[in-house]
Amino acid sequence: MSNGNQHIIICVGRQLGSGGHDIARMLAMDFGAKYYDRELLNLAAKESGFSEKFFEQTDEQRGILRSLFHLNASPLPGSSLYQNNFSQEALFKFQSDAILKAADEGPCVFVGRCADYVLRERNDVVSIFITASKRFRIDQIMAKENIDFPSARKFLASHESKRAAYYNYYTGKKWGAAESYDLCIDASVLGLQATEKFIADFIRKRFNL
Repeated sequence: MSNGNQHIIICVGRQLGSGGHDIARMLAMDFGAKYYDRELLNLAAKESGFSEKFFEQTDEQRGILRSLFHLNASPLPGSSLYQNNFSQEALFKFQSDAILKAADEGPCVFVGRCADYVLRERNDVVSIFITASKRFRIDQIMAKENIDFPSARKFLASHESKRAAYYNYYTGKKWGAAESYDLCIDASVLGLQATEKFIADFIRKRFNL
């Protein structure tokens, strides 16, 4: 179901393995909106003129880029790498500019990347956080990554802590906390399709569609 020219921006935060990406894609189709996830990295790289690899290296991970050339060892103090502008903060700024530009161009769905914070001054934005039971998420990761249960559990703990740190650092809010979003929902209760329909209904009521 499309909403014509209604300018709605949906920001989707999600726990790893919760099905957030699939739900976000369904919402984009439902509202006739553009979908931005890793595509946003391409857009940000294009806008900044930097290599997309710089964005991929630090995607939703807080901190300064260790190296421009994939070096394992840290550069010596005083080297040019300490004097460049290729910090995570600079990349975050380029990515934020890309989010703002995309939001101005039409209805869209953003997955992660602190889009809800970047667009906080707009009144056409709704922020959603999608969670799911731990077992549901581990099962999803096992299937997607083709790994066993213990490995999936470690994968979940490692990647999720980085995602939370990234969001908390840049927004000053708490990742996954109800007060940080307009709606939080457990996708493992209803399943992905029913959860998307529930969220879509919430958004239509929110904007009186």
